Amino acid sequence: MNLDHFGMDTITLAGPLEAKLAAMRAAGFTQVMLNANDLAGHPGGPEAAIEIVRRSGLRVTGFQVLRDFEGLSGHLHAYKVDIAKAMLDMCHALGSRVLLCCSSTSSHATADPELLKKDLQKLAMLAVPYGIRIAYEALSWGRHVNEYTQAWDLVAEADRANLGLAIDSFHILASGTSTERLEEVVAGKIVLVQLADFMWREIRSREERIDTARHFRVFPGEGVHSREVAQLMRTLDNLGYRGDYSFEVFNDDYTQLPHAVVAERARRSVKWLTDQVSRRSLPLRGAAG
Repeated sequence: MNLDHFGMDTITLAGPLEAKLAAMRAAGFTQVMLNANDLAGHPGGPEAAIEIVRRSGLRVTGFQVLRDFEGLSGHLHAYKVDIAKAMLDMCHALGSRVLLCCSSTSSHATADPELLKKDLQKLAMLAVPYGIRIAYEALSWGRHVNEYTQAWDLVAEADRANLGLAIDSFHILASGTSTERLEEVVAGKIVLVQLADFMWREIRSREERIDTARHFRVFPGEGVHSREVAQLMRTLDNLGYRGDYSFEVFNDDYTQLPHAVVAERARRSVKWLTDQVSRRSLPLRGAAG
């Protein structure tokens, strides 16, 4: 099976970074989405973690996550700019070309779209010297930006070459956002697509949404929104998206299982997805064995 278009997020597996990367590679994956804690929390320090990633042979899909950046003012804004610079340094050292930025959840953030746009422009400008693209994602519990449609409006208005959109199937499913407006999105401005499902049809509160997102996601094909996930991928395919897909699956059960078991579930999810969506740049239906 050709897994080149798919990667796993390290949060899906428990244990040391070395073991996670080895399990992904053994399952046939060629890329990995890394978290700042993978570097900052490594016993040998960030430099050792970066060397481990390099030796793994896995391509880095992206680096996450910059939170609560846009919409702040005064000393809070200055503080977040410093944090963004440090994250960009780590992202660059890792060899990642993508930094994920999630929409702000801060009660101190403004709703003024003009100020939100300017902050995203500033972040994109900070990333230019590094050759890094910013993938802006709408968290479904974001304070002012909580749907991909709002995130896309800001990205389009900001109009920076290295600023684009991150699409996350979980947040679209959890908020019940229609995918019809995806047809308005420029395919080249989609930087990253993150995939996950969950096991119940409705989420009734913000608290339940956060709890589900952080503990109960499952791989596509395992949840109750399989039809919607497959349709999302078909829509992106028809739009012309030819970039990476990453499994961002926060699941407490998976972190209690052997790495090989979870990685095999991810591999089966790729098989399921590619059986649903046939395209030139993905393995064709029936090609997997």
